[in-house]
Amino acid sequence: MIRARRQGPALALAVATVLLGALAAGCSGASGGSGREGGRSADPGTSNWVEGATTESVARTLHVEIPSTATGALAAHRSGFQDDGLILSFVLPAEAVEPFLTQLRPEQPLRLREQPFAAEATPATPFARLGLPEPDSLPKVREGQVCAPCKGDLNWLKVAVAQIDERSSRVYLRGVD
Repeated sequence: MIRARRQGPALALAVATVLLGALAAGCSGASGGSGREGGRSADPGTSNWVEGATTESVARTLHVEIPSTATGALAAHRSGFQDDGLILSFVLPAEAVEPFLTQLRPEQPLRLREQPFAAEATPATPFARLGLPEPDSLPKVREGQVCAPCKGDLNWLKVAVAQIDERSSRVYLRGVD
């Protein structure tokens, strides 16, 4: 009889372990893919993107004025459960980059990152949505935090500047509202 009692708890423990393991695997967001998605959709166009978001509306939310010399301005707004993600990008002539950055008043001088990041994570608001490469994937990018917290409901704002050629650079802005 003592032997029968010991098998009952051991069997119950084994079943509980199997069930907890299955539950943990199901909750981990395992998709059977390559793991690069990080629990998010690999397709940046499939979830919560706000239709009708304009460069003007995103710039206004980010408290940024797009310079009149900017070209190729693109923006997107992703609605989130608690916070929204906002991305804005445009091209500036070389002589307009520093005045624009001065207007932003970054918390610290921008740092130059010589090499692309090797990370494979997909950002919550990928610039791929705009048909652009991620600034993290580019070499020789100046980047930094503009504010955290910022004015109004904006939680933080980051800027990255990637030189296109001697005459122009692409500005990337990413914020959370």
